[in-house]
Amino acid sequence: MKITTILVLCMACLCGCQSTACDTCCNMCDDTGAAAPPIAASAAQVQPLKEGTRAGVAKVRNLHGDTIDIASLYAKRPTVLIFYRGGWCPYCNTQLMDMVQAEPKLVAMGYQVLAVSPDSPESMKASIDKSGFSYQLLSDSDMALSKAFGLAFKVDEPTLAKLHSYNIDLEKASGKQHHLLPVPAVYIIDTKGIVRFSHWDADYTKRMPAEKLLETAKSVAAK
Repeated sequence: MKITTILVLCMACLCGCQSTACDTCCNMCDDTGAAAPPIAASAAQVQPLKEGTRAGVAKVRNLHGDTIDIASLYAKRPTVLIFYRGGWCPYCNTQLMDMVQAEPKLVAMGYQVLAVSPDSPESMKASIDKSGFSYQLLSDSDMALSKAFGLAFKVDEPTLAKLHSYNIDLEKASGKQHHLLPVPAVYIIDTKGIVRFSHWDADYTKRMPAEKLLETAKSVAAK
């Protein structure tokens, strides 16, 4: 597809066109119309945003189902943004519980903590009811924000079958049929929307320890 064609299609997307061509274009662009990394075929092939780049933006939903432009949240205060796979993931839940202990220290440094997953607001409420997270959980069920950060990948059929064998239904969790997940990641974003720190690992069992995040957040805040 020629660049000029892409630009024309992007203009159509912004006008709300629902054509097949616009669907193709919208998969290539984020909410700003800027080219977004493609959806990876596996976790190992993602192309996450790096330090010094502008953070991805998209519409997400809170626990009540209200739509929020995440850029408006960046502007409020420095942000620790966590991408996790969902409330069904035990590694994610361990990480999120660690963040419950770390959040007061991050808030004292001037940060806000946001945790984003493909879970629908209804699925997130179940996580809140079970675990009592004190920070804000946000639904990226369309995976728009994960795409904008270059973290989205397609779950292959063997993995879907394996998840089903554990009674894990990605479609039920997200309310969508895209079969996409984000590679777990942690970002620190300043109030201008610039990535100040990034950490991700294609191995979903490996997460950034809360103590290490606290050290990093303190270092970033001091700059």
